[in-house]
Amino acid sequence: MSYRLGVDVGGTFTDVLLINELSGEFHTAKVPSTPQDSSLGVLHGIERVCAKAGINPHDITQVMHGTTVATNTVLTGSGAKVGLVTTKGYAQVLQIARSFVPGGLGGWVIYQKSAPMAPLELTIEADERMSAQGEVVRPLEPASLRAGLRKLRVAGIEALTVCLINSFTNDAHEVAVRAIAEAELPGVPVSISSEVIPEMQEYERTATTVANSYVRPKVERYVRNLQQEITQRMRQARLRILRSDGGLASSDTAARQPVKLLMSGPAGGVTGALWVASNAGFPNVLTLDMGGTSTDVALIEKGAARLRRETTVGDVTVRASSIDVRTVGAGGGSIAHVPALTRALRVGPQSAGAEPGPAAYGKGGELPTVTDANVVLGYLPDVARLGGDMLLDVPRARAAVQQVADALGLGLEAAAEGIYQIVNENMYGALRLVSVEQGFDPRDFALMAFGGAGPLHANALGRLMGSWPVIIPPGPGVLCAYGDATTSVREETSRTYVRRFSDAPAEEVWAALCELAEAAARALDAEGVSRAEQTTRFEVDVRYNGQGLLLPVSFFADDAAAGFTALAARFDAQHLQLFTFTLDAPHEFVNLRAVVTGAPPSVEAGRIEAGDPDPAAAAVGNQQVRIDGVHWTATVYAREQLRAGNLVHGPAVVTQMDTTTLVLPAHVATVDAFGNLLIRPEA
Repeated sequence: MSYRLGVDVGGTFTDVLLINELSGEFHTAKVPSTPQDSSLGVLHGIERVCAKAGINPHDITQVMHGTTVATNTVLTGSGAKVGLVTTKGYAQVLQIARSFVPGGLGGWVIYQKSAPMAPLELTIEADERMSAQGEVVRPLEPASLRAGLRKLRVAGIEALTVCLINSFTNDAHEVAVRAIAEAELPGVPVSISSEVIPEMQEYERTATTVANSYVRPKVERYVRNLQQEITQRMRQARLRILRSDGGLASSDTAARQPVKLLMSGPAGGVTGALWVASNAGFPNVLTLDMGGTSTDVALIEKGAARLRRETTVGDVTVRASSIDVRTVGAGGGSIAHVPALTRALRVGPQSAGAEPGPAAYGKGGELPTVTDANVVLGYLPDVARLGGDMLLDVPRARAAVQQVADALGLGLEAAAEGIYQIVNENMYGALRLVSVEQGFDPRDFALMAFGGAGPLHANALGRLMGSWPVIIPPGPGVLCAYGDATTSVREETSRTYVRRFSDAPAEEVWAALCELAEAAARALDAEGVSRAEQTTRFEVDVRYNGQGLLLPVSFFADDAAAGFTALAARFDAQHLQLFTFTLDAPHEFVNLRAVVTGAPPSVEAGRIEAGDPDPAAAAVGNQQVRIDGVHWTATVYAREQLRAGNLVHGPAVVTQMDTTTLVLPAHVATVDAFGNLLIRPEA
């Protein structure tokens, strides 16, 4: 018997999912996160889920982990002290940056530009020069380089970045600089841009490689310590880390290139939603992952998550492929407050986090949160237990929300409902970013809600978006961990190739793509993924000649026969959808890319026992709730006792170990064969 384990670390809870690879049977555990050391929560969760399942940890063969270590390092500014080596004359590449100020026309008034991750005083110049064609213009002069590196050693740098002009065409000088640096700075990790991102545009390449160095020591230490613990506890288990693009990387690769992990946590939810949606028969889905601290939303079209070529965390933007996830500071722990100046209710982005958490947790929290509002409104009934074993402290929740009620001059329940509705509007705005503002009609999509808090707000958001059905998967509180456990190993290689379509020989383009695909395939070979299990997808970044904007166009080998005309048509269609116009201008290649993916794991989706439309056998009581200003008596159901074919009419509250689902009046939730709740208006 073999098992695979998915682990997702959130700001409030760490979710663990154990799957029997043969039967598809799964067990879950939810434990409080340990912000001081995430691995402690991970190991605690593994112990708990193995105890629940009654299995020996040595039966686990693979551990798939979505981590927020890289993300939190950037957000908290707690990364390494980074040194930078540039070509002579380019030391200020990070200071010059791009002339972009966020915040609209008046953004410059309040814009506070963050300091570069590699400061100018820790930047040295290498006397060398490579041409745009990859020819050596000036050989590398090692003596001055060694002197500069010794100064960086005295300054106490903890990581080094090497980014030389035009190194994406020829990496010889960067490789030579790394060899010298490793001799002069023993023990200091060195990241070179030609390995991290071998593409044109010096600022983006430098910023991305510097970010890699910034988070590398902390991620490397975390991954290697976790791998060591897993090896001791589970002799045959292999640790893999979820990347921002939804694929898995080996622990060694993840430690070397952690810049590709910045959206690892949110990507897990989307990959889990993909798996559930494909089994349930919904190719077009909006995803809503509402945890304790934030909400992540994304769009799945035709069974594939939309990707973007840039990843943004805080005010740091790097060039690394990631699932197009948008995040808003709206979670179960988001704090409600009434500013004295405006006297208008605000919810988030500040969060009570895991410690002390919402007042309802009974761990010392006193500030009013979204979770406390849900308790006051009756949406989290007395029978609900957070994480399966944490009882709710209702009096503390009511006392916390009373602070908002007093500040607004409202009744307790009216204030709680205001908190609920405002956090819904915040998430509604995020959902519009990935749908309406990308040229998609949300009414053409289902809405899948997960995370510990998502199912409580899903029905209301489906009503706002017009997205039906609203899908609540069987384990919504641990769906991110499900995504970690059911996704595939993935490798991506790229190179810059700037040429008009009319000037690019088709055989030259195809040869370059095949070379990239072979390099990515070899990386999967090293991971034990046979060529028969590998799938190759190609991607080209295209723009109109003379345009700064570029868009990625994907295709498979079978599509190559259609030629550049088909690529141009796909690019025009994307441009029209996003910007409502096209240009009568030549098309131009910018970057070529190959993405090689291993076969998905053979995990069967578990089916539940069939029943009739009457869910009475799953009813466990009644609960007074307030919805849209009206008091209702809602039936409370135990999720694990529902059967396929049951119809749960609202108002209803469905409880389970990892979350609680609210079904609004005039809506009905149908239980499908896989145990999903499909909520639709009764009409």
